[in-house]
Amino acid sequence: MLVPLYTRYFSPEQYGVVTELYAYVAFFVIILTYGIETAFFRFSQKEKSNRLVYSTSLISLLSTSFIFVAIMFFFSENIASTIGYPSNQDYIKWFALIIGLDAVSSISFAKLRALNKATRFALVRLVNIFINIGLNLFFIIYCPYVIENDLQSLNFVNSVYSESVGVGYIFIANLIASCVTILMLAPEMINSVWIFDKKLWKKMMIYASPLLIAGLAGMTNETIDRILLKYLLPENINSSSEIGLYGAFYKLSIIMILFIQTFRFAAEPFFFSQERQANSKKVYADVMKYFVIVLSVIFLIVTTFYEFFINFLGSDYHDERGFIVVSILLLANFFLGIYYNLSIWYKLTDKTIFGAYLAIFGAIITIVLNLILIPMLYMNDAGIKIPMGFVGSAIATLACYFSMTILSFLLAKKHYPIDYDYKRILLYFSLMLSIFIILHFTSFTIIINSVFVFIYLIVIYLVEKPKKPINATPELF
Repeated sequence: MLVPLYTRYFSPEQYGVVTELYAYVAFFVIILTYGIETAFFRFSQKEKSNRLVYSTSLISLLSTSFIFVAIMFFFSENIASTIGYPSNQDYIKWFALIIGLDAVSSISFAKLRALNKATRFALVRLVNIFINIGLNLFFIIYCPYVIENDLQSLNFVNSVYSESVGVGYIFIANLIASCVTILMLAPEMINSVWIFDKKLWKKMMIYASPLLIAGLAGMTNETIDRILLKYLLPENINSSSEIGLYGAFYKLSIIMILFIQTFRFAAEPFFFSQERQANSKKVYADVMKYFVIVLSVIFLIVTTFYEFFINFLGSDYHDERGFIVVSILLLANFFLGIYYNLSIWYKLTDKTIFGAYLAIFGAIITIVLNLILIPMLYMNDAGIKIPMGFVGSAIATLACYFSMTILSFLLAKKHYPIDYDYKRILLYFSLMLSIFIILHFTSFTIIINSVFVFIYLIVIYLVEKPKKPINATPELF
């Protein structure tokens, strides 16, 4: 929701700073939560006392987060210089607090998910979002407007706003929202039994440690390209601007990413709760099928109506490479979503080490292909050879998630076989790609394009609608 604001008030170069720093943050969030959320879900099902599992997890996260924040504050100047922002060590301190607060709040969010308290979970999340958006609007639009027009609230604005902070207000807004979130989750934390079970914690860490490795490798797959772009592009190309463009294009796949993220919030506790049910594997298979249906519809809508979605970004971001990059990233996230579905096999069988192996396998593919493809030259429309840059990064992301999905599928068939509806899944996927290719290589009107999408929905309905029993006896009354 904030992307239209950022891409209209900040240049691609300025937005590139935001994109790069949040890429670093993503890694630290994984480190600071070290797989304990999934361990919490697992041991909440296995242990007699859910409160003890929560209390142990909470105390563990509070301790590690405090140590992390202290270290980051102490070395903030050195860290800022190392990543190329020597005059912005405040960024390091703000992000240290954001990461620490979010790590601690993650286990309370996990508790709400485990207890099926979706309303409270959504309420806290939405308050965080609205505060974040509100403060962004205040600092980026309202304050400069007041100063420019010398309005009555000028004194107040001057006391809280400085033009020199610039994109830093994005981080300040995030920090304030994180502080409010931790306060809203205080009841969950205060009502904890506040007992640290060392024996339980060790068992949880044994279960979670492969997930930490998997998380770091997975985050490598997701964000390392934005970091590598800075170092692999030639000096004559503005890397910050390229990172900003790529980050904005990544956001155009937001609908699919939002759906996948929402699914993950609900699916993990759901899958664990279904494990002991007689028809659990049938449920998992049905979830996969309908999940694929939703993702395929999202893919077609965004690619078919790309000209509408590109207006989500400011005019400086309407780059000719946008469509192909967005299409590749959507397809990459499509496979990532399937991979998340498949990942239940190693979580339910307590073979989380395979999650680490799969993620490391993907990370190797991501890093190698980025190193090869980012600097690789190709001929643009003007006949000039230029590096593939973030187009290569998008291709690497697709190759990574596709490979991880295939390998996870093969391992799942051996360790936790589920009879997925392969015929229908392949039907929907093949039809989706066929429509995409047809529309991409033709110049139909928006009406004809809409008809293709509508036909796809009709096919899904006809295939999925309940079939009447052939020998059913009609009711008399």
